[in-house]
Amino acid sequence: MKHEAWGVSTARIGVDIGVGQAAALDTYEQLLIDRALPFGMVAAGDKGQLRERHILDSLRAAPLLGETPGVVADLGSGAGLPGVPLAVARPDVMFRLVETRLRRVSFLELVVDTLGLRNATVVHEQIQRLAPPLDVCLARALADPIGSWRLAEPVLSRDGSLLYWAGRGFDPASGTPEGVRISVSATPGLADAGPVVIMTRQ
Repeated sequence: MKHEAWGVSTARIGVDIGVGQAAALDTYEQLLIDRALPFGMVAAGDKGQLRERHILDSLRAAPLLGETPGVVADLGSGAGLPGVPLAVARPDVMFRLVETRLRRVSFLELVVDTLGLRNATVVHEQIQRLAPPLDVCLARALADPIGSWRLAEPVLSRDGSLLYWAGRGFDPASGTPEGVRISVSATPGLADAGPVVIMTRQ
């Protein structure tokens, strides 16, 4: 698919990207197909839906990061979702791609090097050992909402936030930890996607 198609796709979710960014997303998509899929970093059944189900889904958080966030940590980054697409879309933000599994760490290092992402670093470390405070943490396919908050909360700054990719059946009344303020951000442009839930301390 031509680079121009990214502009149409990202416009649906309120994200503007340039030609160079579209080319980087093309390259990343191909790396997912060639390197991540064969090793099970992404489900084999998602091969034909990588763009919609994973890359565009990740990019939904780009407007939610605000204008001047500090360091953003993608917890359990895996194949780089959502951290890599967001680093492409938001070159003004510094990202840490946090992963413990060596094969995934190697893949992330390949991606960062191939795409020339100067605003992303790969961190081979357990989440609990990250040096706080972090301004924003990302959790996509990491754990349930309560488990993800428990991992992120100790490393967040006092006013820091966790962006959590929830499923379509997410229920704010029963799916969030006690003592946490939430804001739910739906994305009409992706009908099958659940909301991104922003969690902060009360």
